[in-house]
Amino acid sequence: MISRRDFLQASMAASAIVGASGFGNWGRLAAQQRLTQDQLLQFDTFGNVSLIHITDIHAQMKPIWFREPQINIGVGANKGQVPHVTGADFRKLYGIEDGSSSHYALTYDDFTALAGTYGKMGGLDRVATVINSIRAERPDALLLDGGDTWHGSMTCYETQGQDMVNVMNLLKPDAMTFHWEFTLGSDRVREIVADLPFDALGQNIFDKEWDEPSEDFKPYKMVESGGVMIGIIGQAFPYMPIANPGWMFPEYSFGIRDQHMQEMVDEVRGAGAELVVCLSHNGFDVDKQMATKVTGIDVILSGHTHDALPEPVLVGETIIVASGSNGKFVSRVDLDVQNGRMMGFRHKLIPIFSDVIAADAEITAAIDAERAPFADRLSEVIGKTADDTLLYRRGNFNGSWDDLICDALLSERDAEIALSPGVRWGPSILPGSDITREDIWNVTSMTYGKAYRTEMTGETLHAVMEDVADNLFNPDPYYQQGGDMVRVGGIGYRIDITQPIGSRITDLTLLKSGEAIDSARSYVVAGWASVNEATEGPQIWDVVEQYIAKQGTVTVAPNTSVQVIGA
Repeated sequence: MISRRDFLQASMAASAIVGASGFGNWGRLAAQQRLTQDQLLQFDTFGNVSLIHITDIHAQMKPIWFREPQINIGVGANKGQVPHVTGADFRKLYGIEDGSSSHYALTYDDFTALAGTYGKMGGLDRVATVINSIRAERPDALLLDGGDTWHGSMTCYETQGQDMVNVMNLLKPDAMTFHWEFTLGSDRVREIVADLPFDALGQNIFDKEWDEPSEDFKPYKMVESGGVMIGIIGQAFPYMPIANPGWMFPEYSFGIRDQHMQEMVDEVRGAGAELVVCLSHNGFDVDKQMATKVTGIDVILSGHTHDALPEPVLVGETIIVASGSNGKFVSRVDLDVQNGRMMGFRHKLIPIFSDVIAADAEITAAIDAERAPFADRLSEVIGKTADDTLLYRRGNFNGSWDDLICDALLSERDAEIALSPGVRWGPSILPGSDITREDIWNVTSMTYGKAYRTEMTGETLHAVMEDVADNLFNPDPYYQQGGDMVRVGGIGYRIDITQPIGSRITDLTLLKSGEAIDSARSYVVAGWASVNEATEGPQIWDVVEQYIAKQGTVTVAPNTSVQVIGA
């Protein structure tokens, strides 16, 4: 007798052969712009349940440019496994033709050239069109938001998330979970959640004082769809007080909480759930590990690490779906649930090519209304990019946006060394383009954005960098508690990712003089996004704007200051 896992593996293989994932329909198009909305949305409705997944929008309501990472290193058991495959290797793995629309959407190389062919991506009014199309075919499809929604733009900052709340409510989600939302402060989060017309989920959001589930968030919701009882369990970002300032949400604790997750799975199963879905903001590798420890989860909708995968990954009997970020993609998953078991699925990662998918007029009007009070500030041109400079974020060690931010900190804060957080959010800017105030805010907006200036010994600097590196390269995914590596300006270093904490980083060097960093000497260091409550300094967006205005035309040279060993 064939096992359910073997049956699901056969379903995965069928996806690759006959296009049950729907990926091949747009992935094999030629380099010319021959996409149509009908092609992007085509899907052979399957089974009796449909899930729609969006995640990590980061308050990007309008179409954007967004380059995928060049470097995404996996360690331990995840070395060389998706999502830690990029560029040509990624295209080879999924059979993507060079120059195709999926080359542009899913990989980094030739980004500038292909951008001219395929245009911007995203826009919540285009996302709405996709959602409406799916609902037209499957009226009871469930829309699930993986979090990092109320964060990442000037308008979101100025309205304390209300602009995104208002627009997202019009999309009518069924549930969401959380990460950066908590940096609005716990009082503001509770205020918003109290008025949401859908469920705010987080089985791992606990009352810190009593170490028990918080009453402010539901651990799960039960809903019937397609004649199937479904349990949807929320999993908020586990490492909030480590990656973000704990003083902003002091009454809560988080963590992965595998045991409690298992209890919730058993509870929803006991209450009649025939399908169990985890709406997660763990990050992909953490979700993979959780799937080996918690039994009974059919689908994990993964968020946090911004991975966009054209096929789900099967771990045991759990499929894990990754839907990208910044509104670039919407995932549709159709499932066949029979006699309380998931027997098969079809999946499609739908790219939101904003020149191809028509905008929903109601959502466009709502977005424009939210942005109207800030329109003049948003659109003011501060500078431009040189013809050879693409501004992008993403990559384990640096991005040209981050290099520019470090240059601004060094110059405007009169520092020897600059540190910038390895965050993943933030759109790209094409060469030879205007840089507006909105563009600057899109890569700097946060509620603790003050640019500090302090002194730090070489020993302390090394310890800080080793700690961040362990958050990224610890072989146990459960210890990977942050984003990418801290970005640095004014210094270079060598990192051996195979070594344990304390031994990864060597050869720290001041670039200007070529001198080795002295562990006993104090250096003037400028940075931003400190988790310390008493941080003082100007806001980072003002620092970067001042620097760009002085430069006029911005050139960012290739960064060769980090030597990586063992990748």
